[in-house]
Amino acid sequence: MAQGFENGCLAVNRASRATAPQQRGARLRVASAPQLAHNPAMSRLTRRDLLAGAAAAAAASACTGTAAPRVETPRMPVVFLPHGGGPWPFVEVGLGDKAELDGLAAYLRSVRSVPKVAPRALLVVSAHWEEAVPTVMSGAAPPLYFDYDGFPPDSYRLTWPAPGSPALAARVRELLGKAGFQSAENTTRGFDHGTFVPLKLTWPEPVLPTVQLSLRKGLDPAEHLALGRALQPLRDEGVFIVGSGMTFHNLRAFGRRSAQQAASFEGWLAEATTAQVKTRDARLRAWTEAPSARFAHPYEDHLLPLMVVAGAAGMDRGVPGWSGTLAGVPLSAWHFG
Repeated sequence: MAQGFENGCLAVNRASRATAPQQRGARLRVASAPQLAHNPAMSRLTRRDLLAGAAAAAAASACTGTAAPRVETPRMPVVFLPHGGGPWPFVEVGLGDKAELDGLAAYLRSVRSVPKVAPRALLVVSAHWEEAVPTVMSGAAPPLYFDYDGFPPDSYRLTWPAPGSPALAARVRELLGKAGFQSAENTTRGFDHGTFVPLKLTWPEPVLPTVQLSLRKGLDPAEHLALGRALQPLRDEGVFIVGSGMTFHNLRAFGRRSAQQAASFEGWLAEATTAQVKTRDARLRAWTEAPSARFAHPYEDHLLPLMVVAGAAGMDRGVPGWSGTLAGVPLSAWHFG
């Protein structure tokens, strides 16, 4: 765990925000660092905070050296949401009509109210990050990674200065290691648009510590279900796990002409996601056998965050969180717990 000591008490190091190197040739701009002094519980979030459930008790415990009592908190739900196209709705991207975009934006704003109590932190699995091993962002003040190109200049001026959490990143790696996964961390990577675009709507004032976790190259569905299962304990530690992708992601086929084929895959996905856990996992592992599977997902990066979420759901069955269309193609969101 990345730690430091302030006045004898355990605290997360506050790394200074610096311009991170460019990634994969895309433009990377650094958003302003959040001023956390008004929210000391968040600025001092440590793994002990996550485990104990009360920042004040954990801070006192760190000072005295005594173990903080475990405070039970309601189990967090897990959510798979569609993040839309590029930097919408903050700039015009030419995909979808106003009613469709307004409907999706309204849903994303509502995600804040899905947990029964406010989460202590967010863990996001975005379709837009793959690594050789599952990798967590561990910077204390991540920049934004504008992993898109060809949009208006305002697309590269967006800000979403959510604080990171080296402590949560370390906890994620600990859980993955216990489950037999090799993992890594990245101290300089920024939030990609699969994270900052939807969550800028959900939390326009980003005070929650947020960590992003990559997919693993190869995109094996069974492996990502297992990865999600390894992360289940975080739900009892106040961490809201969000998978960000799309239930349809064939960029050459958006449009009403594809609605029927997309709907056949959506129907299969609804049956799979709402099934009891053994059936659900078996169907998701064999997703390529679904009707119109490869039409809906020529490359499955936008579907795999759902596998992680379903794994983290444990015995919780999926329920529809939202359904709508984008450019005439049906899309959906799924909630568990």
